[in-house]
Amino acid sequence: MSASRATPLGPGPGDRARGGTPRVALAELLAGNRRFVSGQPVHGHDVTAAAASASGDQQPYAVLLGCIDSRVPLEAIFDQTFGSICVIRTGGHVLDRAVLGSIEYVVDVLGVPLVMVLGHERCGAVDATVGALRTGRRPDGALAHLVDRIAPAVTEVGVDDPQVQPLAIRRHVRRTVAALRADPILSAPLAAGRVAVAGALYDLSTGEVALLDPP
Repeated sequence: MSASRATPLGPGPGDRARGGTPRVALAELLAGNRRFVSGQPVHGHDVTAAAASASGDQQPYAVLLGCIDSRVPLEAIFDQTFGSICVIRTGGHVLDRAVLGSIEYVVDVLGVPLVMVLGHERCGAVDATVGALRTGRRPDGALAHLVDRIAPAVTEVGVDDPQVQPLAIRRHVRRTVAALRADPILSAPLAAGRVAVAGALYDLSTGEVALLDPP
């Protein structure tokens, strides 16, 4: 273990953000991403010790809604360990009632100060939506639900726009952020400054996270 790495049961990155403000929580996530990009993560793979240290009451400082893409493991790209963040992943980070209820629970019961919506470059769900709108062929099964939820972002950009895919990804993140900010259950803690909702984009090539819609 390197000298800069915290002991499994001792304080480390993320501890100062628990129970803090949205600004502190966001700063910790971005600091973890900088460690990830620079090749200097502090969280190793001592799963048993890490799980044991987090086996009591959970006190996460953020909830992240991201895509199911296997290239975007949220705990890894933000260099987080057991108990530090709650993670929800759906195709194209689509927000449905189950996801919304989960976020409401984490904010209301666990008191997390930050909700982050993380999109990523070259998103397959957005590609599928663009293809469906261009051909007029709505997919079968539940995949149609994902396409229907992403379609407004594609339509707003313009399905024939040469940059529709990257622009629609960003628009979809911002629409998801707006939907969360408009949720009646989240409105009170948002107005009081106890929680913030941020939108961001993950670059598959560099590993960097860039804020699109800061709180």
